[in-house]
Amino acid sequence: MGEFDLIKTYFTGLDFGSNVELGVGDDAALLRVPEGEHLVVSVDTAVAGVHFSDHTLPEVIAYRSIASAVSDLAAMGAKPLGITLALTLPEQDEWWLRSFSEGVTKAVYIFDCPLVGGDTTKGPLCISVTVHGSVAPQNVLKRSGAKLGDVICVSNTLGDAGAGLALELGELDIDNDDHYQALHDAWCYPQPQLALGQELAGIATSCIDISDGLLADLNHTL
Repeated sequence: MGEFDLIKTYFTGLDFGSNVELGVGDDAALLRVPEGEHLVVSVDTAVAGVHFSDHTLPEVIAYRSIASAVSDLAAMGAKPLGITLALTLPEQDEWWLRSFSEGVTKAVYIFDCPLVGGDTTKGPLCISVTVHGSVAPQNVLKRSGAKLGDVICVSNTLGDAGAGLALELGELDIDNDDHYQALHDAWCYPQPQLALGQELAGIATSCIDISDGLLADLNHTL
């Protein structure tokens, strides 16, 4: 299957939304940025053997890759406009691609973030997601605004995703089914705090998403 057939089969129909002027199928996408707002752009890459294991379901790989990128928008107080996805595959496998596309579909609808373009090529398994969003200048959240005396807050529990990854890699065993499911879901299906990021405008002096651990990421704001 050629690149265009692959895209048509697995990745069309996801370029929805009023901000999409031109989506999948052309040389580039066209997005409308709301008047008076800044364009926010970020990119995240996930590599086999580094960010996920050989046993990770393709659906989970896709969902996590998009969620990780969208989380950067949340940390800036931005709302999503669209994503592009670059997929490098060692070989084409119908089951793998179908499962992966299901994860993409789930993520773009949950985060209201249409897939507007991308690229596919042959090579070691790697997924790169570029997110585009927008935010009013007065609502931008940066890492650099913290000052002495500020209260440090965390919006969710810490360590759940790390424990979920340990379960995925077989490094942790939990007998309690409810606890297992909660940790499993925390790693497989993270929830970027998009609404919270937008609500923090004018309240928080700085913001960052925690992807490398609390202490490591906290140092970026100090």
